[in-house]
Amino acid sequence: MAKIAPSILAADFARLGEDVKDICDRGIDYLHIDVMDGSFVPNISFGAAVMKSLNGITTVPYDVHLMIWDPDRYIENFVTPFTEFITVHYEACDDLARTLSHIKEAGAKTGVSIKPGTVPEVLDDYLKDIDQILVMSVEPGFGGQKFMDSSLPKIAYYKAKREELGLDYVISVDGGVGSANAHLVRDAGVDLIVAGSAVFKAADRTAEIAAIKGCAENA
Repeated sequence: MAKIAPSILAADFARLGEDVKDICDRGIDYLHIDVMDGSFVPNISFGAAVMKSLNGITTVPYDVHLMIWDPDRYIENFVTPFTEFITVHYEACDDLARTLSHIKEAGAKTGVSIKPGTVPEVLDDYLKDIDQILVMSVEPGFGGQKFMDSSLPKIAYYKAKREELGLDYVISVDGGVGSANAHLVRDAGVDLIVAGSAVFKAADRTAEIAAIKGCAENA
């Protein structure tokens, strides 16, 4: 069974607190916080103030995904008592080793994401310092995109490397995953599934969450 981190990017921002509390009461494991700067990715989402407005609404930990250039500038802003992971993009960092150290020093677990066009081997030299690898299964920056099957061998690659090296990082996937295809990423070896529209727009959120995680009767 995988864990699930619904992305608040798909929530109703006119009633964000209420919407987030609703899904947190339905058995999710993390809240995925998509931060976009309008430069590294074409869209702009929100900053730390919006995330911090959710502090105390639930005890579900934050999984922060910084889709921004030079993320070192903002790492401390996203560290709260609810923050577990801060994930940066390999492609957005001038010195990834330095950024990973910065995240740890700030008090969060380290995450690194790779875009669909990036080969998985680029992280080989950093694996021992990474707590979470986030494989993008869509181009970052937009919600509601179609899942890319090319992410599956990357997930399998990181699972094999984890076993080979005796490491314990979390393998995550983000983009286009819902109850209809979650079995594909679970079978490939993913531990944590990010899902936005699939959860927030579902007619039955509880059933959708269970199906994505793989704990529904028909999963």
